[in-house]
Amino acid sequence: MKKLFVRLLAAALVLSLTACGGAPAKPGTADAGETGEAAGPFSGKKVSLMTPYLSSVTTNQMVDDLDTKLSAQGAEVTVIDTANDFAALASRIEDVAAAGTDAIVLISADPSQLENQLQEAFDAGIPVFGCDSGYIEGMQVNATSDNHQMGELIVQYLFDDLMGGEGTVVALTHRPHPGVVKRCEAFDEQLAAHEGIQLLTEQHIPAEQPINDAQDIVQNLLVSNPEKGSITAIFCGWDEPAIGAAQACQEAGRDEISIVGVDGNQQAVALIQEGSCLKATVAQNFSGMADIVVDQMGRLFSGETVEPGERYAEASLITADNAGDFIQ
Repeated sequence: MKKLFVRLLAAALVLSLTACGGAPAKPGTADAGETGEAAGPFSGKKVSLMTPYLSSVTTNQMVDDLDTKLSAQGAEVTVIDTANDFAALASRIEDVAAAGTDAIVLISADPSQLENQLQEAFDAGIPVFGCDSGYIEGMQVNATSDNHQMGELIVQYLFDDLMGGEGTVVALTHRPHPGVVKRCEAFDEQLAAHEGIQLLTEQHIPAEQPINDAQDIVQNLLVSNPEKGSITAIFCGWDEPAIGAAQACQEAGRDEISIVGVDGNQQAVALIQEGSCLKATVAQNFSGMADIVVDQMGRLFSGETVEPGERYAEASLITADNAGDFIQ
């Protein structure tokens, strides 16, 4: 009788614990904690945001956007900037791979210059994403704009609408950047197709101080070409050189020169709206790029298969007619 009582008491205790929610969690599920909310795929994940160009306005915007969105979902985010030093960037990729980061995001960095170091990450099973970067085999996704299409869009507007198919043009470029080089390739193609337009010179603009450097270069070009109409237009691979070029033209009183850029930089949009020499840009959807990276990384961390390759965020042509719509 005593043994029967002990068994009945034990059974009652088991039923009591079950009724109070003491059932074990399903295998593989996260502890809900006091809030009752299950941890998401980013919880506790270490993500390394890496760029050589944090001083760039648009690159800084993407880094901040990614940091905010990833941190809000529980990721431990580290931002690494190597101040235009690709050798240092290569070394830091080796460092984070050795430290066992859970993911790397390259922002505005050409992965083809970092293949050996990225291969170490691939071999270690570390997923690598790009945000406004290039794409090489082994990466997951590079979120960017269709830079060649953007180049076509802005150059066609410059050559056909602003220049009327004739005149002289200066190109301010930075061909090491994977996005800028595609825009420049579109420029080259359109230039070859417009027999009435002559390229005066192409000038490389360093990434460290693009506004100041472009302003200095254009000032010298204006001195070398003092007659109004001797320079019809200036094509810029991104907005910061376009801002510097516009400042130089304004100071020299050369308001006949038409300038275009790419990015949708707020300072550039304001100059377009004001009616300066800066006539047009193409707005990249940098927040949309960050969204693509976060979405694809979340899918990967959740165990889904991610289709590798480029993902495009839609871009828009900005002129004086619609610049007000893009002022934030």
